[in-house]
Amino acid sequence: MLKQAQEMQEKVQEMKDKLKNIKADGTSGGGLVVATMNGSNELVGIKIDDKVFKEEKGVLEDLIVAAINNAKKAVESKTQEEMSKLTGDLKLPPGIKLPF
Repeated sequence: MLKQAQEMQEKVQEMKDKLKNIKADGTSGGGLVVATMNGSNELVGIKIDDKVFKEEKGVLEDLIVAAINNAKKAVESKTQEEMSKLTGDLKLPPGIKLPF
């Protein structure tokens, strides 16, 4: 039993480490704004095409929000994909989400 708990703990740490390295982009305005998030849901980059600065401030704000939301969805999707790969051999009860 103790050995299983240690193995589970090692798997969880492995998952956390892998998830930190995941990055995903979200775009808006046909690629005029690109936001990059990591597996910890931290915004790690944003690129704004110079063309956007000719628009009203509100348009730019909306494009930034949309890009960030798209990046969040993309990183969540990648995270779930990685989690299913890593937990494929773990028998977890329904409703249990990792990492803890």
